[in-house]
Amino acid sequence: MKLLFKRPDGSFVAEIDGLPYHVEVGSERYDLAHEAAKKIGNALLFEPTPEPLPLTVADYEAAIQRHVDETARSKQFRDGVTMASYASSTNPQWETEALAFIAWRDAVWAFAYAELAKVQAGEREQPTAEAFIAEISPIIWP
Repeated sequence: MKLLFKRPDGSFVAEIDGLPYHVEVGSERYDLAHEAAKKIGNALLFEPTPEPLPLTVADYEAAIQRHVDETARSKQFRDGVTMASYASSTNPQWETEALAFIAWRDAVWAFAYAELAKVQAGEREQPTAEAFIAEISPIIWP
């Protein structure tokens, strides 16, 4: 067993038979790993934190859809699909709000896909989902 890293929870990452192995606290190999770690001392480093994976288009789509649905819920509708279904409502207020929502929703998605295309083309930095949502123009209710 060759120790590679220690972890904050007291476990270790080791190489056993040429393969990486997680030696958990209380496991049968833990005592051996713990003794080896004592001998290595401060030279045994903590396992590096992996870089987060870049967001995918699906990640952005999910965040945008949550934002769209939250906007519909602000008017007491279940979600965006439900609100859009009121575009031909016999209640004039619901119809007007639904039509404004649909126009805003369409503008949101047009903006989102245009900006995501810029990210994919290397024309702009990839934002966090939160920063991207903050770029979306708020809805103007009638």
